[in-house]
Amino acid sequence: MDETLETTISHGLWPHLFTVAGFILAVFLVARLVTEKRQPGNTLAWLLGIVLIPYVGVPLYLLFGGRKLRRIMARKSRLLPTLPGPASPAASTFAQLPVARTVAASGACAPVAGNRLDLLTNGEEAYAALEAGINGARESIHVTTFILGRDDTGRRLVRLLARRAREGVKVRLLLDAVGCMFLSRDFLHPLREAGGEVQWFMPVIPFTSRGSANLRSHRKIAVFDHATAIVGGHNLAREYMGPVVLKKRWADFGARIEGPAAALLNEVFIADWCFASGQSADHLHAEIPVAFALQPRGACDLQVIASGPDVPGDPLYEGIVAMIQGAVHSIVVITPYFIPDEVLLRSLIVKTRAGREVTVVVPARSNHPVTDFARRHYLRELRRAGAKVLLYRPGMMHSKAIIVDDTLALFGSANFDLRSLFVNFEIGVLVHTTPEVLAIRAWADRLMTACEPPPAGQPRPTRFWSGLAEDLSRLLAPLL
Repeated sequence: MDETLETTISHGLWPHLFTVAGFILAVFLVARLVTEKRQPGNTLAWLLGIVLIPYVGVPLYLLFGGRKLRRIMARKSRLLPTLPGPASPAASTFAQLPVARTVAASGACAPVAGNRLDLLTNGEEAYAALEAGINGARESIHVTTFILGRDDTGRRLVRLLARRAREGVKVRLLLDAVGCMFLSRDFLHPLREAGGEVQWFMPVIPFTSRGSANLRSHRKIAVFDHATAIVGGHNLAREYMGPVVLKKRWADFGARIEGPAAALLNEVFIADWCFASGQSADHLHAEIPVAFALQPRGACDLQVIASGPDVPGDPLYEGIVAMIQGAVHSIVVITPYFIPDEVLLRSLIVKTRAGREVTVVVPARSNHPVTDFARRHYLRELRRAGAKVLLYRPGMMHSKAIIVDDTLALFGSANFDLRSLFVNFEIGVLVHTTPEVLAIRAWADRLMTACEPPPAGQPRPTRFWSGLAEDLSRLLAPLL
C-alpha cells in the first residue's frame, strides 16, 4: 500500500509541479513582454500565444521572441561603425536636417560626403558589378548575404571567390544561418580549401542565445578593398542576379558605392564578422590603410543606417517615420512586402488626406502568399484615403526604396514590414543629394510603367474563407 500510495502521489505531483512552473514562466514572460519596446500588434500576438496556448506559445517565445538582446548590444557596442579623423563635411551640413538628425540620434551614422553612387537596377547589372568587384580586388573581399543559392549563380560566385583567395586576396564570406540553412558545407569547400574564410551568423543549432533563432541577418553587403561597396536587396542566387538575362528573374534594386560611405559599410561588415567569428576587430582594422576611409570619390552625400538587435534604437523605422511625416509634395514606397504598423499606416493616410501624392508599389503576387493576405487591409485603407496603389505585374518584385519630395531617398535590404524594421539585422543607405535622388526616382518611374492599379473599388473579401485568411494573416503579421 505504501508503495502504491507513493507512486500515486509521485505521478500526481510531477504534472502539478510542471503546471505551476509553466504558469510561473508564462507570467514572467508576459511581464517581460509588456515591458519590452515593441509594437502593440506584436505584443498582442505574443500575449495571445503565451496565455491561450502556453504549451506552444512559451517555448516559441523562448526560441523566437527576442528582439533587442542586451548581451548582443553589449558585445557589438564596441564595434559600431565609425570613421577615423575629423567629421565629414556632410555631417555638419546635414546635422540640422530632421531626418538625418533622427536617424543619427537613434543609433546610425551621420551623413558623409565625397561618395560616388552608381545604381544597379536589375540582376544582370548587380551581378556584373559584383563579379567586377571580385575580379578587381587587390587586398580584400568582404561579402555578407541572407541567401547564397545552391544554383549556377551561387556556384559561379563561390568559384570566383575561391580563385581570388588562391591568388592571395583576403576573402571573407558571412552567411545567415537560417537563410542558408539548406546550404551544405561541401558547397563551400572550394572556398575554404583555397584559403577563404566562411562564417555563419547566429547559428540556430546550437543556440547562441535565448531568442536568437528569431534574429536574422538580412543584410546584403559586398566590400572590395575597404572603399568600394555593393548594397541593396539582391541575394546571391539565380532569382536575384546572374550573368545573363533570365525571364523569371525578380525585379530588384541596389547600388555600387565608392568613398567614405563604402568604408562605413565595411565597418558594418567587420562588426558582424567579429561578432560571428570571435575575431578581433583590431586585427581586421590593421588591414585598412591609414586615412584610407576619408578619400573622396564623388560628390554624393550618403548616410549609412545599420539597424537591428545590435542597435539600441530603431533608426530605419524612425528615419522612415521622419521621412513620411516631413514630406511636402510626394512619397513613393516600393517594397515586396507591405505590412506597416499603425504609426506608419496613419502617417501615410494623413499625408494623403493632406494633399500629398502618396504611391505604394508592391508585386501583384509575392513569393509569400501570407504577406499578400496580410497587406490587403493596409492597401485598402490607403486607397480609401486617396493614395495610389500599383501592382507590379511582370513577376516578383523584390526592390526596396522610399523617395520623398524627389530630394531624399532610402534604399537597402529592409522591407516595409515589422520584421525588417524591428527584428532583423538590416542595412539602409539614405541619399541626401538631389541628382542621385532624381536618378532613383527615374528608375522608380520606369518600374511603375510595368505596374497597374488593383481593380477599381476592390472591397473586403465577401467569401468567408478569404476574409478569415485575411484576418488571421493580419493577426500574425507582427510575427511574420
